[in-house]
Amino acid sequence: MLLGRLGLDKARIPHSDRHGLIFLDRGRLEVEDGCLRFMTAGGGMLDAGDYQIPHQSVSIVLLGPGSSVTHDALRILAAHGCALAAIGNDGVRFYTAPPLLPDTSALARRQVTLWASSQQRIAVARQMYAIRFGEEVKARTIEMLRGMEGARLKRLYELTAQKYGVPWHGRRYDRANPNATDVPNQAINHAASAVEAAAAIAVASTATIPQLGFVHEDSGQSFVLDIADLVRHDVTLPIAFGAAKQFMKNERENLERLVRTRAAEIFNREQVVARLIEHIKTLLEEQVSGYISTSQS
Repeated sequence: MLLGRLGLDKARIPHSDRHGLIFLDRGRLEVEDGCLRFMTAGGGMLDAGDYQIPHQSVSIVLLGPGSSVTHDALRILAAHGCALAAIGNDGVRFYTAPPLLPDTSALARRQVTLWASSQQRIAVARQMYAIRFGEEVKARTIEMLRGMEGARLKRLYELTAQKYGVPWHGRRYDRANPNATDVPNQAINHAASAVEAAAAIAVASTATIPQLGFVHEDSGQSFVLDIADLVRHDVTLPIAFGAAKQFMKNERENLERLVRTRAAEIFNREQVVARLIEHIKTLLEEQVSGYISTSQS
């Protein structure tokens, strides 16, 4: 009652009018004189300095390595509906995040509605396939779609390996021991982890439901895996095979580090998180105003 009477429930800037994401690393996020500030000695995304953070006009702060945050900063972010996520360099890892409290539940409700209908669920899955491969399909079941996906992926692996000049003997993955395979497969495993982190950031940023996937089912991150797969062809595999090629030139390098470094460069250059957010909105046909933008700062 008091919130309504005081107008505090409408005091926040709608997420549709905010500037989306802001990346910070190697510094301290704190409050000074009621303002959110980020102090850094440099060496990361920002030059050394004391920056005032416009927490009322961004949707989520992505806090990278070498950073700390005070209790007061968390309080200020929560009061203004700005989420905070702890991430790896340029989003190659997603560690934890308090939930984003969006202006509306419309996107999550739309996801539930589509997921709960077998007919609409396969329609969304087909749309995912079209985004990935640029081809509309008429598959009537998820199983049929997975079979078509497997054939396309097999050829995609072969073509990408040829492009980067990396020997390829097929996709092999032992869940119990992911490193017990050849270099290209290990690189794909590491790249997939990085891209899944970017997808997790996108899912958290849109406050959609990670468990409700349209193609994936069993994982608690099924929707995250769905979204990560949307860029397997033009992000995950170029990261993996590019890093594998570099590793084969100098096997004293650390393969996982090479993959992470390459992933960070591609994520930053191609605005991968923003692209994934737009994919989520497109797939769920979000029509309600008042949701987050995807511009990055």
